[in-house]
Amino acid sequence: MPTGNGSLVPEFILMGLTDQPALQLPLFFLFLVMYMVTVLGNLGLITLIGLTSHLHTPMYFFLFNLSFIDLCYSSVFTLKMLMNFISEKNIISYAWCMTQLYFFLFFVISECYVLTSMAYDRYVAVCNPPLYNIAMSPGVCFNLLFGSYLMAFSGAMAHTGCMLRLTFCDANTVNHYFCDILPLLQLSCTSTYVSELVLFIVGGIHIILPSLTIFLSYGFILSSVLRINSTEGRSTAFSTCSSHIITVSLFFGSGAFTYLRPSSARSVSEGKISSVFYTNVVPMMNPLIYSLRNKDVKLALRKTLRIKRF
Repeated sequence: MPTGNGSLVPEFILMGLTDQPALQLPLFFLFLVMYMVTVLGNLGLITLIGLTSHLHTPMYFFLFNLSFIDLCYSSVFTLKMLMNFISEKNIISYAWCMTQLYFFLFFVISECYVLTSMAYDRYVAVCNPPLYNIAMSPGVCFNLLFGSYLMAFSGAMAHTGCMLRLTFCDANTVNHYFCDILPLLQLSCTSTYVSELVLFIVGGIHIILPSLTIFLSYGFILSSVLRINSTEGRSTAFSTCSSHIITVSLFFGSGAFTYLRPSSARSVSEGKISSVFYTNVVPMMNPLIYSLRNKDVKLALRKTLRIKRF
């Protein structure tokens, strides 16, 4: 009997999104375009925030890091997925699979807490504007970001450490397009009880804790906005939060749909679709949401383009 101290399988085979050959090439071009939009959008937003002095505020400090995270975690698996669309056999080594899993988890959990920090920033801006410069000082912003990455590091280490203790005997076909926790657990020939318990507890913490914090922040924001007498004031307050609300809904909604359901209610196809949503669609949409719905970003973009033109 395997002891669960490591893997006997040197490599895995990724099944990908579909096993229909006719769809491989169209999907390759679809995801290539999505990835190019993701890279250009997030790099553009990072560059714009870095070059524009009036965007050097707490809100855009977190948005800068959100774009960096989106760029990184979409790159962790998208490049491999594109290669698999045009390869006959989609092989990934055990070591690279575990590395992919770790960095995917690290950047996803980082995004959870960066979005939470952004919600707190909006809460302070709307509910306590006189104290904003104190409550969101550079030191506070740095600590919030450091805490986000620290939580991500610990969460990714916990999940990856549990996965490294599992033994994979003969079955090595991962029914997914990247190395995710749930498809890998299905291949283990040793008990996955501890890994599933860690997934439920740690994963629940990293989804429920940020979600509750965000809901509470927006509860206070809504209460403050409803006390504003002028329609223009209410509209301004809501407009500063709308982009963040859309991003949070897309990211946490798809993540909860994927990971916080009992195994009996999960299907492989639903898991893949929801994974595409938060691994490909959300990183692509974030820079579009924040640029198209944000007056400061649009103004900075116009000024930058005007300078380059002259």
